[in-house]
Amino acid sequence: MAKILIPAHSPEDWKAYLAKPERHWKKGHSAWALAHCWHRPQGFPEEVRRVFLSSGMKVMQGLEPLLILPEHKVPLPGGGTPSQSDIWVLGRSGDDLVSITVEGKVRESFGNTLGRWLQDASAGKRKRLDFLVDVLGFSQQPPPGTRYQLMHRTASALIEAKEFTAAHAMVMVHSFSETDDGFDDYASFVSLFGATARLNGVALAGQRDGVDLYFAWIRGDRRWVED
Repeated sequence: MAKILIPAHSPEDWKAYLAKPERHWKKGHSAWALAHCWHRPQGFPEEVRRVFLSSGMKVMQGLEPLLILPEHKVPLPGGGTPSQSDIWVLGRSGDDLVSITVEGKVRESFGNTLGRWLQDASAGKRKRLDFLVDVLGFSQQPPPGTRYQLMHRTASALIEAKEFTAAHAMVMVHSFSETDDGFDDYASFVSLFGATARLNGVALAGQRDGVDLYFAWIRGDRRWVED
């Protein structure tokens, strides 16, 4: 993929980067909500800023985006399909850079569990899993109920942190669900790092290969999904 960035002049410009634009580009879906929510302020949405400020974490104070890339792809070994984050942000806090993968949700799940993804696994899948386990710093394969999507999104944040020499990496779930659908799966995943997930909060999950890792669950403004 060429490393040439095309400016977005409106939220509609985000649509072209979706894997299935005609299916996902409609109000009530996370892709539409994220594009409108993130494009208008040309930076972090207000609810994101509030959670960062209330976290009490030094790196979150004054954190500003330098780049915001919709549908950002990070190549992974073991096959041709990359990890495609809804948004990837390169942020800056003081002298430090922060790599942030953003996953938008309304009613969507986090996809297959690891157990299901591994059914009749090819050699390529086994290679990818070994790579993810290594990047995430796990001593063994996670439980079969772990959501595979959360694994490769977290790896993506860490990979891009290394690529851009960022000292910090974050996985952010920007949820527009009024019932916080998927939070239990997210919390179970965060617990694998010895951290405790919080609704509308940030959790520090230690270091991975010298990079501080954070998780955030942020409740989005419902106006972007309601008629």
